[in-house]
Amino acid sequence: MISTENLSALTTAGGNVVGSDGSKIGSVGQIYVDDQTGEPTWVTVKTGLFGTHESFAPLDSATQDGDDIVVAHTKDKVKDAPRVAPDGHLEPEEEDRLYTYYGVGGSNGHTGNGFAGTGRETVDTDRHATVETDARGTVGHDTSGPTTDDAMTRSEEKLHVGTEREATGRARLRKYVVTENVTKTVPVQREEIRLEREPITDANRGAALDGPDISEEEHEVVLHEERPVVQKEAVPVERVRLDKDVVSDEHTVTEEVRKENIELDDDSRTRR
Repeated sequence: MISTENLSALTTAGGNVVGSDGSKIGSVGQIYVDDQTGEPTWVTVKTGLFGTHESFAPLDSATQDGDDIVVAHTKDKVKDAPRVAPDGHLEPEEEDRLYTYYGVGGSNGHTGNGFAGTGRETVDTDRHATVETDARGTVGHDTSGPTTDDAMTRSEEKLHVGTEREATGRARLRKYVVTENVTKTVPVQREEIRLEREPITDANRGAALDGPDISEEEHEVVLHEERPVVQKEAVPVERVRLDKDVVSDEHTVTEEVRKENIELDDDSRTRR
């Protein structure tokens, strides 16, 4: 059994209630002690959003683990406990319902359990509602851990889209040789023999009688003709180089971003 002094210290330190299965159930709410013996018998566990729900858990076999209270029941068992308003005092009938649910000893002879305090004070507002404040003046407390602020921070992801330069390909100039047929017409000339005969006249008689009267002779003429002569010459015809142009385009990016939403879960309005 954990002493009342230790339990008060745990509630002041903002400890949590842990189930027998090692799961965190919620933060420590209020400690209830027996009206006759003064022994701590019940602890309320704040669960739900902003700790708006409180469930009762027995302290008969509870142990201390640092700033946490470890009860002898599972998280689901405690969260499903009968709803009893944590109004500062447990009536015998309410305690009997809890003892029956948890299967522990009944409240025979018990006159009820009173609120022993949690290190927090209660302040009445104009609407007669009870508001918990800690030593730093923060309204309520953080059920997921020690109270760190009087507000909850909502965050969301922003999408920042930039560009990065990467190589997408290579372009190169390559020179190779191909062969094709070129046809050109070239005029050519050739010599052909033409036989000319002329009669003997007074003009050529002297030349005709020059030489022997009867003889054998030969006269030769060399014939010529033109043939095409081909010569090839490499000449430059153009210059080719590589250059780059920058083309602007638009690309649509779709990506999921997360954001936090905060909603109010106020069960006190339902009771009112």
